[in-house]
Amino acid sequence: MYTVKEGTDMRWMLMAAVVCVGFAAPVAAQDAKAKGAQLFADQKGTLCHSIADKGNKKGPLDGVGSKLSAAEIREWITDAKGMTAKMKTTRKPEMKAYTLPKDDVDALVAYLGSLKK
Repeated sequence: MYTVKEGTDMRWMLMAAVVCVGFAAPVAAQDAKAKGAQLFADQKGTLCHSIADKGNKKGPLDGVGSKLSAAEIREWITDAKGMTAKMKTTRKPEMKAYTLPKDDVDALVAYLGSLKK
């Protein structure tokens, strides 16, 4: 038989689960950004790009998260040649093609997308 106490307990457990998930999402996003920042450094992104005046100033990425969508950032990482043609950019040398695991691309997109002015 179902009791009021069981219903109250179930409701509290459900609310606790929702709160935990609510806290886990921002933590996961922070982890992805941190991983993306590390990948940017590991892939030597500063040879061609700068962030906060660190790196090659010919390719500033400050505010890229305000200028490009996550899909566009992803496309630059996965299909730079296609994006160069699509955006009609003329910067030389062209961005090289990267073959990275999906999780790494996701992390880079999270990091670069967080760069807003």
